[in-house]
Amino acid sequence: MKLTQLIKGLIPQNSIEEDLHDLVIKGIADSSQEVEEGFVFIAIKGYKDDGHNHIAHAIQKGATLIVGEQELEELPIPYLRVENARMALGILSKNFYGNPASGKLMIGITGTNGKTTTSYLVKHLLEQNGITCSVMGTIQNIVNGESIKSANTTPSSLILQKLLAESHDDAVVMEVSSHGLTQHRIEGIEFDVCMFTNLHHEHLDYHGSMESYYEAKSILFEHLKPTGTAIINTDDEWGEKLDRELRAKGRDVWSIGQAQHSRFRIESFDMEHSTLCLAGEEKTLIQSPMAGIHNIYNSLMAYAAALAVGVKKDDILSSIKNFPGVEGRFETSKTGKGVIVIVDYAHTPDAVFHCLTTAKEAGANQITHIFGFRGDRDSSKRREMIEITSNISDRYIITTDDLNSVPAEEMQLHYIELNEQYGNEKGLIQMDRTRAIKDAIDSSSEGDWVVITGKGHEKYSHQFELPTESDKETVKFMVEPPSAE
Repeated sequence: MKLTQLIKGLIPQNSIEEDLHDLVIKGIADSSQEVEEGFVFIAIKGYKDDGHNHIAHAIQKGATLIVGEQELEELPIPYLRVENARMALGILSKNFYGNPASGKLMIGITGTNGKTTTSYLVKHLLEQNGITCSVMGTIQNIVNGESIKSANTTPSSLILQKLLAESHDDAVVMEVSSHGLTQHRIEGIEFDVCMFTNLHHEHLDYHGSMESYYEAKSILFEHLKPTGTAIINTDDEWGEKLDRELRAKGRDVWSIGQAQHSRFRIESFDMEHSTLCLAGEEKTLIQSPMAGIHNIYNSLMAYAAALAVGVKKDDILSSIKNFPGVEGRFETSKTGKGVIVIVDYAHTPDAVFHCLTTAKEAGANQITHIFGFRGDRDSSKRREMIEITSNISDRYIITTDDLNSVPAEEMQLHYIELNEQYGNEKGLIQMDRTRAIKDAIDSSSEGDWVVITGKGHEKYSHQFELPTESDKETVKFMVEPPSAE
């Protein structure tokens, strides 16, 4: 690709020499390790490293053009200075791969909780009705029916555009994180449908305040096509705010919720049978195989999205019934003595509340909740999570999640302090996660529930006592112990 094609839409802060317009670009990299002969290297200042410090390495590896933000001394190869290197990466990636999103039905989902379940349900509804669909999100990226490991909820713009170019699917459902939005990972992508699930306490170590967190999430709707549809949960106070702002701009907004003005108004719901009834001249009954009030909203969001892209109502209703669920999202097992064990990704106060409430409303005799906190993540939500579990569960065990850079001994002391301040006598500390799960299951009786939250589909980052690598494996080890042979 020629340089003039690659930089279309980019506004450099320095001039480009005429003889460089026909420079042939063979690839793009934002890591000097990935640079090859004829590549453009985009120097991005990150939180732990600065790409500008690796320009010499990129040149050594064969880069023919450098893009960055800093004013630099003269380099041996051309240099384009831009105001925002992350934004530039998005534009260059889109151009290099030929704007692959433009030929697809694009659906973006943002919010604190429910993105993954909703995205998988949308994929299911589309594919059950003849529309092939890629998914890009927290658990994995699924492209052309193949699973590709996911490092972030929203991939970097370079990886994202490459995946879009490789996809032969008709549609793409994408989880769009607040980090991905503020870091311009979806730069250059326009969506046919943008969805907002909810906004709750999360990532305040990054955003600083709920208002800033909201502003980050709302960026997604700036990428909505002029003819696109916004689907918003207006039972959420931040969703109601977003709804007002988008309507003021003349956008097509489909609101869901229990309020009278909701386009898709929940008239009633039956928690026992996971059904909801929509108000209207012809009442609509949506039956979902997923438990919990949060999944009633997830189901309704997906229902609206499928309608928005042209799937017939009756086809959607029949397809929802056979949704297989999502790995690590309220996955249920039952032990030989009748103990129900739940593995769920819930890692925010609101998600934990709904997870435990669902167990309680399902008729659990005694609830044991197992959870932990990540060592270097938002610590401001820890008090609320302990208060929630101490109010709902019959006992709880605080255990290791990902320590990251925090020593285990330091984390254990922190747990003890937190529990003394905000918990009660129902709380225990057991740093070995597999031992915590084993002890909880062993000491539970028929009709009791053990609810394990925080990791969901994720692998352990530490070796524990039992020979297992995830909560799901640990539960399976307990429910179906390996034979002695």
